[in-house]
Amino acid sequence: MRLSTVAPRVLREAIGVFLRDRLKSDDVEEFCVEIGLAPPDSPEDTAFTSKRAYVVRRLGGKSLGELVDIAVRVDEELDAPELRELIAKIGSAGVPGLPKNLIFAADGPKHRIVLSDAINNDIKIIKNEQYCLVYDRPIGLDGLTWGDLAAWWSDREQLSHLNERQLSSSLHKRLLDSLDNDAERMILNRYAHRYVALGSAIPALLPQVYLHYDPYARGQPGSVPGVARQRMDFLLLLANRVRVVIELDGVQHYADAAGRADSRRYAAMVAEDRQLRLRGYEVYRIGGHELMDRPSGEAMLDEFFEHLSTRYSV
Repeated sequence: MRLSTVAPRVLREAIGVFLRDRLKSDDVEEFCVEIGLAPPDSPEDTAFTSKRAYVVRRLGGKSLGELVDIAVRVDEELDAPELRELIAKIGSAGVPGLPKNLIFAADGPKHRIVLSDAINNDIKIIKNEQYCLVYDRPIGLDGLTWGDLAAWWSDREQLSHLNERQLSSSLHKRLLDSLDNDAERMILNRYAHRYVALGSAIPALLPQVYLHYDPYARGQPGSVPGVARQRMDFLLLLANRVRVVIELDGVQHYADAAGRADSRRYAAMVAEDRQLRLRGYEVYRIGGHELMDRPSGEAMLDEFFEHLSTRYSV
């Protein structure tokens, strides 16, 4: 899979450069109005000084999905093969399709689901719904941000009376409740520092996300063979359909109950990763031993998340 690194800023610049090279200053201003971009903020704001900057200013704040729509319009009107190439990268990156059933952060007994509409793949939770979270809003090309998740949480819990900081704290506490150990909580807490530093427009880190669903207990009659990993430890839904899985590896991932190396258990884990990657997911593993010393573990996580952000142009 060829990973797309097309970020909104890249597409903004590409549109600005294309219009700069194709149109005169007056035509740039007129074309921006025609495709629905905001008119100048003041009479002094013109395309005469810099056509590229004039266009980029009007594209500021646009989401990736909105920028794609604008790039398509520009291509339709002016024939822009360079923009078509960027759009193609966005369309082919990551996991095919868009998220539909996002169930995560269970803090109690496993839920049970049925297909309420098998034709549309609509599901309904018929038992233990109170113990899990279900994000039921559309997730587009821009991925799922902390701001999106907090707005959904506010409506779900009727928390409109809380300010932004209080709302984020409430949501973060609920996500922490779904985690089983201090190492998982350290990962979620270190990422939460990024919300404070960078704002709510960065991707949300979702804990305990269901990937496979087997309605039967493992090993019982009717259970699905070979489905060992039903939940991902953490998931980031980034722009361009990129999905990043973060797994915390404790001793149970590579050793038996007595602590002896278990090659079969390790092989099963590797096979699952292989299948995920073939489907377009990016998988990163963190060894539990890396987090045993809290100061060094926190420093490692901060560096990892920073590099992750750079790699995916977040």
